[in-house]
Amino acid sequence: MTKGFNTRAVHAGQTPDPTTGAVIPPLYQTTTFAQDGIGKLRNGYEYGRGTNPTRDALQAQLAGVEGGEFAFSFSSGLAAEDALIRALLVPGDHIVMGNDVYGGTYRLLNRILSVWGITNAAVDMSDAEALAAAVAAGGPDGGTKMLWVETPSNPMMKITDIAALAEVAHAAGALLVVDNTFASPYLQNPLALGADVVVHSTTKYIGGHSDASGGAVILNDAQAAEKIGFIQFAVGAVSAPMEAWLTTRGLKTLGVRMDRHCSNAQTIAEWLLERPEVERVLYPGLPSHPGHELAARQMRGFGGMISVQFKGGEDAARKVAESTKLFTLAESLGGIESLMNYPSEMTHASVKGTELEVPVNLIRLSVGIEDIADLLSDLEQALDAL
Repeated sequence: MTKGFNTRAVHAGQTPDPTTGAVIPPLYQTTTFAQDGIGKLRNGYEYGRGTNPTRDALQAQLAGVEGGEFAFSFSSGLAAEDALIRALLVPGDHIVMGNDVYGGTYRLLNRILSVWGITNAAVDMSDAEALAAAVAAGGPDGGTKMLWVETPSNPMMKITDIAALAEVAHAAGALLVVDNTFASPYLQNPLALGADVVVHSTTKYIGGHSDASGGAVILNDAQAAEKIGFIQFAVGAVSAPMEAWLTTRGLKTLGVRMDRHCSNAQTIAEWLLERPEVERVLYPGLPSHPGHELAARQMRGFGGMISVQFKGGEDAARKVAESTKLFTLAESLGGIESLMNYPSEMTHASVKGTELEVPVNLIRLSVGIEDIADLLSDLEQALDAL
């Protein structure tokens, strides 16, 4: 019987402890496991880098909510991305990525994996001609093997048609990877839309409480999963037991939290539209957003992330970012608390001077679950000071 999202989030991988009957599986804060003889392992557990019951439970939960067969949990979102690419690509392979990906992803591809021989090109994924040309061109040493997209993107909030992009990727013999961090599994399931792999920074909405770093890779292909599992074990950038346990706890309330994130963000986005200081509001829940209709088709809600551009340019954006009281000036996103970020100097500093550079008059809001009246009051006092 197919179960609803919240049921899967609460119960997937969460069998009560067989010894004590504890409803919440215990935290296995251990690095190694006793063996009953040389090579005689208890339920396959040997050493914490390879397997741990707490991480196994989280991986089952992640697969359950994304509708995938296999899931792997890592120490961060970038560790997950690195393991995925090293597992499935070889030197000479080429990646076509969106021209508005997260700055850390761009840095990983351009400063780390490029040395290893993985080439890349950035392109507007909504431009069919430019995308087709980039895919066909491939890299200097080989063809395009992977398309990489964020939707909604960070921080420009672009929406990409996942099903259409999957067709482009598969026609070229490439894999489609979707970074689903902004949407979360509650609002969007890329595998069901044709994507081959989903990645997450579980630090964000999945964990949801800004207290545990992590990353995840979810997919359906058994052969690819075996390769990723080997990299996870051999390289060892796994989520530690405590982080896995905290992420599991956070994921159980993802649905109810996302409902509030979406509701608060929609109200704030509509309020910002009426402010004279604002040049542009980037939020897919607004009918004026160019990706609004597509987002309404492939997402169950519009999320908790808003980007705002100000008429007063860089000075105005910086002043607002440094003037809020409830919106904390900090990197990251997706927690229960509201955060304010100035991407040009913070999360996306690594792309300055490139085609991925973020406008200097833009701030990014991660709208939390506080009372909406208080959040609006905080933004109002910050904008009134301009």
